[in-house]
Amino acid sequence: MTKKQKKIFIRIIISAVVFVIDLIIERSGLLEKTGLQGIALSTVTAVLYLIPYICIGYDILKKAFKGIIKGSVFDENFLMAVASLGAFALGEFSEAVAVMIFYQIGELFQSVAVGKSRKNIAALMDIRPDYANLETDGGELEKVDPDEVEIGSIIVVKPGEKIPIDGVVVSGAGSLNTSALTGESVPRDVSEGDDVISGCVSVTGLLKIRTTKPFGESTVSKILDLVENSGMKKAKSEAFITKFAKVYTPAVCYSALALAVLPPIALMIMGKDANWSEWVIRALTFLVISCPCALVISVPMTFFGGIGAASSKGILIKGSNYLEAMASTKIAVFDKTGTLTKGVFEVTDICPVLGVSEEELIRLAAYGETFSDHPISLSLKAKYGKPIDNGKVTGVENIPGKGLEAVVFGEKILLGNAALMIERGVDFKTCKEPGTVVYVAGGNRFMGYILIRDVIKDGAKKALADLKKAGVRSNIMLTGDNEQTAKAVAEKLGLDGYKAELLPGDKVDEVERLLAGKGDKNILAFVGDGINDAPVLARADLGVAMGALGSDAAIEAADIVLMDDDPGKLALGMKISSKCLRICYENIVFAIGIKLLCLILGALGIANMWIAIFADVGVMILAVLNAMRCLAIRES
Repeated sequence: MTKKQKKIFIRIIISAVVFVIDLIIERSGLLEKTGLQGIALSTVTAVLYLIPYICIGYDILKKAFKGIIKGSVFDENFLMAVASLGAFALGEFSEAVAVMIFYQIGELFQSVAVGKSRKNIAALMDIRPDYANLETDGGELEKVDPDEVEIGSIIVVKPGEKIPIDGVVVSGAGSLNTSALTGESVPRDVSEGDDVISGCVSVTGLLKIRTTKPFGESTVSKILDLVENSGMKKAKSEAFITKFAKVYTPAVCYSALALAVLPPIALMIMGKDANWSEWVIRALTFLVISCPCALVISVPMTFFGGIGAASSKGILIKGSNYLEAMASTKIAVFDKTGTLTKGVFEVTDICPVLGVSEEELIRLAAYGETFSDHPISLSLKAKYGKPIDNGKVTGVENIPGKGLEAVVFGEKILLGNAALMIERGVDFKTCKEPGTVVYVAGGNRFMGYILIRDVIKDGAKKALADLKKAGVRSNIMLTGDNEQTAKAVAEKLGLDGYKAELLPGDKVDEVERLLAGKGDKNILAFVGDGINDAPVLARADLGVAMGALGSDAAIEAADIVLMDDDPGKLALGMKISSKCLRICYENIVFAIGIKLLCLILGALGIANMWIAIFADVGVMILAVLNAMRCLAIRES
């Protein structure tokens, strides 16, 4: 418990002990034996009960008074203050103190429960570094605040330390624990030249890293900001409860006032005893029962717990509205490269025309792609395997969705798909093998083609099957790759549909078409790499960024970020979403149902103040306990 919680706990214990002593004194008749009677007896009894009442309730009274001054009258503090003070005024001293004690017990329990969920999330997301080991010009290490490290500085990360800032390894090798970011315990090996991101922990090896970003723009800062601000976007259920409480609380206050005044007046008109005290007690009981704490606390806590549970599995959700929407996902649209496939391309066939050697064909392709970091470009350069003189390449022009044009060794070459060859009037031989084909032409003369194949992710097929089990009706793939490759991947994975050879704008058009026919209550999720697919991520109901480690565009464009490249996490996210919604609805139905029943009983005079305490504090505790179940999510 925190220091504040411990103070409240001590106050509860002291107040409860004094309250029990007062009950014993009152029920045993000790005061009457001293000769006290009438007003004197009532006054002494009231003073005895005032001691525990003030001890346990002074902060509630203070908050209620401040709320009245500020114009925020109708809240739980006001309800408790009016109910308990009214009970005191009517001589129901023990009930007044009991209301305050049990209310504070409920508040303490709620505070501890929320604190526990926050602590769990803080532990799961404990990736903020405390310092950075900055290497000075003299070669010495200086511990500094990460905010003080400039771009291009050299920092040293020792085994067991967190990487404080994104950068590139310039010296050393080792393995990194990425579990705080991805939820996976498998370490990632890194060596000189590899990009590394903040938040990972060095398991083995001393790493020297040249920083590529300021701390405020590093992955760790963006993730922490994402999680901290996730509560800003409320789910419909949360928004409903907020609006409900604003209308509900004033309504029950006025209803309680009417219950205290109108029946006695009606009885007086009828010539009967008004019995004011009985109706006022009913009204005060009505007020205690009506306190909306169970809903106001448990519903947001349910979503907060769900977001925390998802973050522990490497699923970062930007708001509870997106968590809620995941459960209604009926159409899942996937990019291919890097999402369903590993995005690790390998050159499998080099097919030059007569008169051109394989060495010459791959050399031209590697030089033409020298300025590109696209996976296909990297595979071509890796196959060539020799140093590339960038000075031999000029006039590089990217042709979106088709390829590129460049001048290599003084000769204009074309690298791209069949559409580029047709557009430039090149007479070429079509490759009928499945895979990504890079056609090469020099001076509008076809020189051959290079076949590159991507590898399907090991868990992709299971991930799609899990989505079906979770309620997704259609798994669809949209890709810029050729028809043959797309068809081969779609058949292997058992997709419900696919579209190939799409430009970024075409993908948006396809998503627009799917959105138009899906129905208002169904959600369409697009899963992509978050960079090339940013327009589609923004247009879909849910934008999910895959393999987003270190990708600024992914974190910015997507509503949900999967911190590793496992498409199976989407089905897990839907499972978390469904569980949170189920718990949320359980709490809403349970809390409103019990309160309505007790309100009717209170108005009829059947429910006393003790039943009112259960309807308030008891229901709140049960609802919070139920909400805490969101923190426990099993993957299978």
